[in-house]
Amino acid sequence: MQSSKRKWIIIAGVSLVLIVASIFIFSPSKKEKEIPANLIDSTPEVIKEVVGPKIKSIGTSVQGRKIESYTYGSGATHIAFVGGVHGGYEWNTILLAYKFIDYLNANPSIVPSYLTVSIVPNANPDGMFKVVGKEGRFLATEIPKDDKLQASGRFNANNVDLNRNFDCEWKPESTWRGNVVSAGASVFSEPEAKVLRDFVQANKFKSVIFWHSQSGIVYGSDCENGILPETVNIMNTYAKAAGYGAVEKFNAYKVTGDSEGWLAKIGIPAITVELTNHESIEWEKNLAGMKALFTYYTPK
Repeated sequence: MQSSKRKWIIIAGVSLVLIVASIFIFSPSKKEKEIPANLIDSTPEVIKEVVGPKIKSIGTSVQGRKIESYTYGSGATHIAFVGGVHGGYEWNTILLAYKFIDYLNANPSIVPSYLTVSIVPNANPDGMFKVVGKEGRFLATEIPKDDKLQASGRFNANNVDLNRNFDCEWKPESTWRGNVVSAGASVFSEPEAKVLRDFVQANKFKSVIFWHSQSGIVYGSDCENGILPETVNIMNTYAKAAGYGAVEKFNAYKVTGDSEGWLAKIGIPAITVELTNHESIEWEKNLAGMKALFTYYTPK
């Protein structure tokens, strides 16, 4: 009798051990339980939100600072936006570009399926560094209230006006508001200008939009063969939506070697969106202009 009782106690003990072992073996781990369901069964929309934009270093400045592009969408029509060509002098164009990047990160579906949109937020990082004293993103409150310092930030580390270093009627010296400025030792002598040149040549852009300041006008572009008809169309589209003026040709003073003119020379429509001042990004106005361009490129 006692032997039989011992037998049942042993059987019960073994059963208990097996039950406990099965709980540990077959139950999902704590780590597995914490995996979000939306990542286990990902839809294309979820994947897009997780991955974000394609961020690429497209080159470096004179002093070795990165120049980056952010690309959204995968449509056949590719357009580009460029800020900060004049660095710290037009720092608000850089803030506008980053605001646009943040907006697209939060609203990736805003880019239509037929478009690819690339943004170069800061084409002159050395010029921006002169003014703010730091690399990467910055706040408007970090900009010193020093007009002379900001004006010095217009130029790259070689003291060259980058928007006079491109292949459109280039000369070693050009003008800026009546001042003589260096346009570099030769066409595309500056690494930042080469970066933009190579970026354009590596992509089949339908158009390129540059943000500058300060006149509250959208300018067209031309070089040796006059303004492209498509340039007039996108100029008027952006200007009307944003509430800016529209002028086909900048004629306040003679400009040589500008990037927009070079693009016109190689057959790519380009416009210059001049913000109204050097402080505001005029976000709502420019967002309306960008969205109008998105609509403009809807396949016919």
